[in-house]
Amino acid sequence: MTPACSALDRAGICYTIHTYDHDDAAESFGVEAAELLKLDPKIVFKTLMASLDDDELVVAIVPVTGTLQLKRLARAAGSKRATMADPGRAQRSSGYVIGGISPFGQRTPKRTFLDDSAASLETIFVSGGRRGLDIEIAPADLIRELDATVCTIRG
Repeated sequence: MTPACSALDRAGICYTIHTYDHDDAAESFGVEAAELLKLDPKIVFKTLMASLDDDELVVAIVPVTGTLQLKRLARAAGSKRATMADPGRAQRSSGYVIGGISPFGQRTPKRTFLDDSAASLETIFVSGGRRGLDIEIAPADLIRELDATVCTIRG
């Protein structure tokens, strides 16, 4: 169990755990998950952390097939600009290691932004809190549990 799974259990949210043998040499953790779980990469999402111009850390969830557009994220967050969070700060703040950051069960809650491509999907896959562990969840449950803002943030 990870803090992500524990948080979902406490909230009574239905999810499915999927595991795979993570390779530390993988270039892209999300693409690796899609390949090893034999999934369409359009339903596998990566959890990224960004810092806004006021130094607030936020969570951005985008498909592994796309890139996070920081200008779009900043606009959605009501900020002038956003930058990718320092990896060490992201790890300390979330309680997870890079490549295993889950949007659920983070040490401190953060505003969360989910790319709108998830809205039309029955389920999506996000990190379960460690490399080699993904959680399959309905986007509506993710949105409700994290009070996520749905917007176009991918490129």
